[in-house]
Amino acid sequence: NVWCAAGKGTFGTDEIVDRIESVQLEKVVNHRKLIVPQLGAPGVAAHLVRKRCGFSVIYGPIRALDIIAFIKAGNKATPQMRQVRFTFYDRLVLTPLELMMTRRYVIFAAAALFLLSGLSRQGYSTHLAAENAIRILLTVLAAGIAGAVVGPLRLPWLPGRSFSFKGLIAGLLVVAAVSLLKLTQGGLETVAWVLIIPAAASFLTMNFTGASTYTSLSGVRKEMRIAMPLQLIGASLGLILWIAARFV
Repeated sequence: NVWCAAGKGTFGTDEIVDRIESVQLEKVVNHRKLIVPQLGAPGVAAHLVRKRCGFSVIYGPIRALDIIAFIKAGNKATPQMRQVRFTFYDRLVLTPLELMMTRRYVIFAAAALFLLSGLSRQGYSTHLAAENAIRILLTVLAAGIAGAVVGPLRLPWLPGRSFSFKGLIAGLLVVAAVSLLKLTQGGLETVAWVLIIPAAASFLTMNFTGASTYTSLSGVRKEMRIAMPLQLIGASLGLILWIAARFV
């Protein structure tokens, strides 16, 4: 989205000027006004845009649905047009994209754990791996859903300020559900999932910072520097315990 792109520097002054010049916009329209999304403001220097290409930047409404009303009002925004909302529905419509981005992690993790699940004290058994396939797939899917769906949807109600911590809590809730559904076998494997699922959910929910409108680039970078090593440690320890459980 525009907010994420502006914060990362991929939607900004240079990009706007390059696009205007590449399509020769001055030859297409008979005015020199450019409506830019309000949430793109962090990356746009209006005075530089005007200096470089002659177009005046007007910061439009937050939501694209309000653009027509904004233009009809003479490029005047109502207070509602300037208000940032991030409701349950706003988060819900983003979850399909989060799930699509998560699927590669789920496929890789499920495939790796499926292959490893054939290990035992008696050696390697493809029959044993096949027996564990559905259970592993459901558990890995649960981890993905915890981070890509539960975390974002329950964002205001999960404790903590950082998205990584909120994802951790969402992961623990899903671990409880996985245990109740008896998708784990034995105490050691359960402990392993207690480490793996929250670590994965924490990482995936942290990705949602780019979709929200109340995070900053510097804050996200600071959070990632702290959270990612802990997520890696948790997931690694969990994987070691999960493999060890094959031999118990």
